[in-house]
Amino acid sequence: MNQNNQKTIIIIEDSKYLNWKVALKSKFKKLRSHNLEIDSKNLDLSCTDILEIKKIADQNNCKIIGFCSTSSKTIVSSQSLGYNCQFIIENNSSSTTKIDKKDLVFSKTHFHQGTIRSGEYLDSPGDLIILGDVNPGAKVSAEGNIIIWGRLLGIAHAGSKGNYQATISALQLRPVQLRIAKKVARGPKEKPQFGIAEQARIDSEAIIILPLEATKLEN
Repeated sequence: MNQNNQKTIIIIEDSKYLNWKVALKSKFKKLRSHNLEIDSKNLDLSCTDILEIKKIADQNNCKIIGFCSTSSKTIVSSQSLGYNCQFIIENNSSSTTKIDKKDLVFSKTHFHQGTIRSGEYLDSPGDLIILGDVNPGAKVSAEGNIIIWGRLLGIAHAGSKGNYQATISALQLRPVQLRIAKKVARGPKEKPQFGIAEQARIDSEAIIILPLEATKLEN
């Protein structure tokens, strides 16, 4: 097989002895393959972190072709920068399950892979995670949180049974309408900033939209 077509999986994680950035630089120096998939385990990587990983890869003549992680923040960040992503679910037996099917349900969390098109409706009794877009004319609803690894251009209703703590997150959050519990708001008209995922939540009795990084800092 041509060396340029080979893929190497690089695992990065923090330890009490070594920071992941230091360990990553050391691993890159030993590589023989130029195509890399980064397995970041449960590390919460921001867009800035991922751009730094790309810079290290470029310095070593390597190419990042994708990320896999158990961290939703890492998946949102990497996908917002255009990388192929694979979300991995950890279960109680310490094994992992990769999302590679159309619809999966774990502990009332509903996973859907694919675009929700105009006229379609998707509902979840718990949290709802969508790997794809929600087009204009489509509606998604969940009793818990809604996370969309794509564009939200239709209608989304989180906390549908009255959960005012529920949130709606998307790589591009420009819906026709947002609902959280009994609160209703229209989507913003201005264009989103490139590479910045956003989250809608209730604050002071109103639905507000903030960059996902800002909501993480507040929490």
